[in-house]
Amino acid sequence: MSGIDERLSSMSVFERHLTLWVALCIAAGILLGKVAPGVAETLDDMAISVGGAPVISIPIAICLFLMMYPIMVKIDFHEVVRAGRSAKPVGLTLFINWAVKPFTMYAIASLFLGNLFLGFIGPDATDLVKLPLGESLAVGESYGSGTVVLIDGVKMLEVPLWRSYLAGCILLGVAPCTAMVLVWGYLSKGNDGHTLVMVAINSLTMLVLYGVLGGFLLGVGRLPVPWQALLLSIGVYVALPLVAGYVSRRWIIASRGEAWFREKFLHRLTPVTISALLLTLVLLFSLKGETIVQNPLTILWIAIPLTVQTLVIFALGYALARALKLSYENAAPTAMIGASNHFEVAIATAAMLYGLSSGAALATVVGVLIEVPLMLMLVRFCLRTQRWFVNDAA
Repeated sequence: MSGIDERLSSMSVFERHLTLWVALCIAAGILLGKVAPGVAETLDDMAISVGGAPVISIPIAICLFLMMYPIMVKIDFHEVVRAGRSAKPVGLTLFINWAVKPFTMYAIASLFLGNLFLGFIGPDATDLVKLPLGESLAVGESYGSGTVVLIDGVKMLEVPLWRSYLAGCILLGVAPCTAMVLVWGYLSKGNDGHTLVMVAINSLTMLVLYGVLGGFLLGVGRLPVPWQALLLSIGVYVALPLVAGYVSRRWIIASRGEAWFREKFLHRLTPVTISALLLTLVLLFSLKGETIVQNPLTILWIAIPLTVQTLVIFALGYALARALKLSYENAAPTAMIGASNHFEVAIATAAMLYGLSSGAALATVVGVLIEVPLMLMLVRFCLRTQRWFVNDAA
């Protein structure tokens, strides 16, 4: 048995077959939308409203907390402080994730969705998204690339469908590093400590840059920029589980010991995380099922630019790590962190900003669908190219 196969066998059944579970949840969501369309719509209506506008979907918020908490509780802030001693890998990871990746995502997604695939998507195809929080717009008024329309007594913004897909891609591009990146780093025989530290640093950096970069690129793309909702999403979907993780980590270690925390508590959380993700996918696809059935190639048009983006960012990160003479143990997770996306946050943010049934939410879900097979392919590539880094200094 090869090294990667041995490590794959140590993963849970959820982790090993995540692509299969995602596909099954897509099918279940589409079936649910056909058989009982009112179920998902009722859940989508369960929301906390601000100024009469639904802002936070309660089911999505619960699911996302269950997805995010296991990531945040793993963060050791003492390790984050010590990470400053490894300036090269830390600096390279931050450069790729925040100075390069969001802008390449915007450029690549715009090229494919707004130009190369526009004829397939439909130049006149439109999507209905939520109005930006706090905006008081009249029916028929323009906002960005959209027009305010009245649907069943509710004001919505009608935008070009390809721009809605672009919004989802943007939200993926500004959300680096997921829980699964810990798995990719482990499988590629990388430095697990470096991977965990970078997960922590990126989570903290997201508190500042996610809303800034996301709002900027959405504005450039002539999409609704709901600043208040963006900031609220960061607080609910990132800050809240981060604080809960920090407090509970300290309490559990103090009361039960670090060995129990690592060997027992963390092990039990992984199925919870992925189960919450899969439940979210069922909800999303129960509302998007009709669109997919009518145009099954929709997922393909979104998947291609996301795949190109992943490969470009991985190649850039891996090549720069080689140029900076990083050790393989640091180079592999550095490239993996850049290539992967924090799709949990992207999914929830897209659903909150634009609606659970929006094209933006669908685009973020496609990111989940392609990530697992793509990242496993890149893991194998890393393992085959370890010799490129053998003689390099750490």
